Amino acid sequence: MDWDIGSISGYKSMFQALRSQLLSSYIGLLGTLVGVSVISTHQFIVHSLYAEMDGRLLTVADAATHNLETIKRDSLREDSKDRTATAQRHPRSIDNDGDLDVPWQDLSNNQQQVEWFDQTGRTLGTAGKQLQNIPAFVSESKIHQADHIRSLTVAVHKSQPHQAAQEQNYRGSDPTGALQGYVRVSEGTQKLEADLSRFSWGLAWGGLSALLLAGVGGCWLTQRSLKPIEQSYEQLKQFTADASHELRSPLTVVKTSIDVVMNHPERIHPADAKKLRAISSATNQMTELVEDLLLLARRDANSVPSVAQSSIPLNELLEDLIEAVEVQAEEKGIQIQLIPFHPMQVQGDAMHLSRLFLNLLQNAIQYTPAGGRVTVAGQMRDSFSKRGIVISIEDTGVGIAAEQLPLVFNRFWRADQARDRRSGGTGLGLAIAQAIAQAHGGTITASSQVGIGSSFQVWLPIV
Repeated sequence: MDWDIGSISGYKSMFQALRSQLLSSYIGLLGTLVGVSVISTHQFIVHSLYAEMDGRLLTVADAATHNLETIKRDSLREDSKDRTATAQRHPRSIDNDGDLDVPWQDLSNNQQQVEWFDQTGRTLGTAGKQLQNIPAFVSESKIHQADHIRSLTVAVHKSQPHQAAQEQNYRGSDPTGALQGYVRVSEGTQKLEADLSRFSWGLAWGGLSALLLAGVGGCWLTQRSLKPIEQSYEQLKQFTADASHELRSPLTVVKTSIDVVMNHPERIHPADAKKLRAISSATNQMTELVEDLLLLARRDANSVPSVAQSSIPLNELLEDLIEAVEVQAEEKGIQIQLIPFHPMQVQGDAMHLSRLFLNLLQNAIQYTPAGGRVTVAGQMRDSFSKRGIVISIEDTGVGIAAEQLPLVFNRFWRADQARDRRSGGTGLGLAIAQAIAQAHGGTITASSQVGIGSSFQVWLPIV
């Protein structure tokens, strides 16, 4: 952020903007951290709960695979008795018959259902909770989720004698052996999904609460962190005002003494004349700088006396100013032109307005090379439902880079490429012009292109 010491809008707006930037950065960073934490926690819990469910399904499936051969043998025995009846009967219920390795009561309590299938996918028997909308037989996928039901399907292969130790595996036997059938264990996920929904809402409200508290805490922290800077800035402004005020008296004495001496050239030794002229010039520059600083310091403290409310004809004021700087422009070979416009009156202080436009004219002449041109024009333009006039001062000078253009009204600012400190001036001219324009209820803006020129537009309300 650029520290425009003494911007005419006041240091309060500057610190308010800085405070807003710090607060938004703080909340943005904390919000990102909270968001990442909430999402990571949510994903971890979801993964853990579903992994726990899959572990239960795998345990039941591992136990149920040992019953497939018996259930399949019983089914074949019934088929041999009455094939017609078998084709029409429902799958056999194996609950509470003592054949399962896992008690059927545990299956019902856990909302689980076990199904046995032969090699073709035909259902041989079921046990446990009878789930509704259970998906069709799926053998391609180990884990299948659909309609709030999670299923685990395992293939059972015939075990080879030398691989009997592998019968404890959840596949039931060696996967290289002959396929005997399938076992599927299913469990409803409604309760788990409801718990996860409540957990998600809890995380969301917790994150929002954390951000709200972070915003309140951030306001307090930024206020505390900027307080020492604001105090230092206040002290700097006070020092500028005090120093400017205290320097006026000694400078007035020096200037008066030099003027008295120079008014009597017969008393001056020829060898001292050049030195006295240098002292007089330096004193005048110092006096001008002190007056500018004092004006801006008073403006910052909102203690500038209200401008005199008199009706001022802008046309005549600009004509007088152009006539005053015409000699300076001719010495540099610069053409200065005032484009006539309809006579208009503005309310304000003639001396302050003269200084405003004189600063802009001198600035344009100073940074326009020989053979250039400075043009002054006026145009009616309404702003915020107020009638006003825009005075444009355009030059064909060196111009200002786009990235430096917003800084032109900063005090003591000079662009390295477009401003030469050896050309004189204090770097306060544009800041003074902006202060005077705003004191008269107007605005001042600038536009420029490097190597083409600059244009300053002053909008003032008209009578």
